[in-house]
Amino acid sequence: MDTPSSFRQPGQKKRGKASKGGGGGSRPQLFEDTSNSQPVPPPQGYGMNYGQPQYGYDPSGGYPPQQGQYPGQQFFQDPMASMAMQYGTTLADQGKDYVHKNLEKYVATSKLKYYFAVDTAYVGKKLGLLIFPYTHSDWSIQYNQDDPIAPRYEINAPDLYIPVMAFVTYILVAGVVMGTQARFTPEQLGIQASTALVWMIIELLATLFSLYIMNLNANLNYTDCLAYSGYKFVGMIFSLLAGLAFQGTGYYIALLWFGAALSFFIVRTLRPKVLPHATNDDGYTKGTKRSLYLIISVALAQPVLMWWLTSHIMFGRLF
Repeated sequence: MDTPSSFRQPGQKKRGKASKGGGGGSRPQLFEDTSNSQPVPPPQGYGMNYGQPQYGYDPSGGYPPQQGQYPGQQFFQDPMASMAMQYGTTLADQGKDYVHKNLEKYVATSKLKYYFAVDTAYVGKKLGLLIFPYTHSDWSIQYNQDDPIAPRYEINAPDLYIPVMAFVTYILVAGVVMGTQARFTPEQLGIQASTALVWMIIELLATLFSLYIMNLNANLNYTDCLAYSGYKFVGMIFSLLAGLAFQGTGYYIALLWFGAALSFFIVRTLRPKVLPHATNDDGYTKGTKRSLYLIISVALAQPVLMWWLTSHIMFGRLF
């Protein structure tokens, strides 16, 4: 229907009907064709113009980096920053020296290395001495305690290599035993390690406290006590392996054997160290009974601790 003339705008032509072939007038475009249009450049100062220097203050903080500089380079070029870095390095070096000097007062790191100076021959002989010590005759140590030599030159000298390696092996063997009993969890390794360390610390403190209370003239320091306390892990490893192979019977037989061997080893080793060297006018040694009591107490405590630290692993219960 044609639009009435009264409703046409001035200058508007009358539309004709479109032919069926599509030859009529073209329809108006709904959207603007922008496929061939050029992109509108962003306004100056907006965003980052990479490769072009920007001048002026950046509101995000500081001045933007100049061309050829990476972000933060001008911080290191600042004289105040360089001075602060030099001061921090000097302060760190002074702190390191302070810690090293104070550590030397309580832990003789220069002498601690002698306890790890071992070789294959020494380790084999010392393990044989721990397993069967009854045929060994000379238990004296042929060097001065103030200037020790490497244990590989002295079979009777205490070392820390065997205790440390035995401790790690004990934790692994304990995990294997609990794995065969379907009780293994990763947390159990940490529990066993922390429990053994706590008992070693208690034993060490008890021994040193007994030496102080009894006022014994003992040629014994804390590293020696720690070494003698760590030898028990060798017997504990063999006891767990025997229990794993032969159940409870093998465990108790191995525990009795290694417990007795370690007690004999402790008595013969500590005797020349703990017994005092000063004598009275009548020729009797002072503090002999107290020294023997301490030696026997330390020796008898080893089988008890071996049983305490392995029985709950072997049988799955804590006594």
